[in-house]
Amino acid sequence: MSRAAEAVDALLALMRTLRDPQCGCPWDRQQTFESIAPYTIEEAYEVADAVARGDRDRLRDELGDLLFQVVFHARLAEELGQFEFADVAQGIRDKLVRRHPHVFAEPQGVDLAQLQRSWEAQKADERSAQGSQGVLADVPRALPALLRAAKLGRRASRMGFDWPDAAGVRIKIDEELAEIDQAIKLQAQEQVAEELGDLLFTIANWARHLELDAEESLRAAALKFEQHFEAMERAAERQGVALTTLSAAQWDELWVAAKSLIHKG
Repeated sequence: MSRAAEAVDALLALMRTLRDPQCGCPWDRQQTFESIAPYTIEEAYEVADAVARGDRDRLRDELGDLLFQVVFHARLAEELGQFEFADVAQGIRDKLVRRHPHVFAEPQGVDLAQLQRSWEAQKADERSAQGSQGVLADVPRALPALLRAAKLGRRASRMGFDWPDAAGVRIKIDEELAEIDQAIKLQAQEQVAEELGDLLFTIANWARHLELDAEESLRAAALKFEQHFEAMERAAERQGVALTTLSAAQWDELWVAAKSLIHKG
């Protein structure tokens, strides 16, 4: 048995012990698919964060945490007689072989555009086989909102439902802003929330037309804001000034200085 197989077997055995009705962990025993799903999502984000930070030691640990989530879900299903970890591994292996005929069936050179069309055709066939007839049926609702908005727009676009170009989306953004302004004037808070959602959805699809990732762009903007604010905190500390006592002009001065300092770095 390989080292990898031994390690997986040991992890599966550990999971069985944790869920054991007599001697297992009380917390692990009371978990359900629904209760651990948020942890699964959180661990996926932790993996992405470790990649973004270039921290390979942390990446190894976070991948382990994510793998444990897979093992946990598989164990819950096994206890219900639905499927087990081996079925999960076999299923993804079969799917990858099926989606790579240019590698496993008839080896041949293909470009990325051809691969994309082939994958989408495969996915459509799989959705149909699973009884999901709608084009948007299997877009996960737990995805980050901007990412899901772009994915929904991309799916609809393949059916011909889309703006003609980025300029067309930009016009729609102005329309959505005007509708928000009108809702604010009417003091219709629910309508403001709805129109704001429409605006964000449109912006996500504007990014798609610009061949940009709205989710990644927002993450980068949030990181930049975080760095600027931390620089302001350090500057205020050096000056012996409490942030809560700053005037608007002082905040602006610190912000400009922080931006300049970070851009120079």
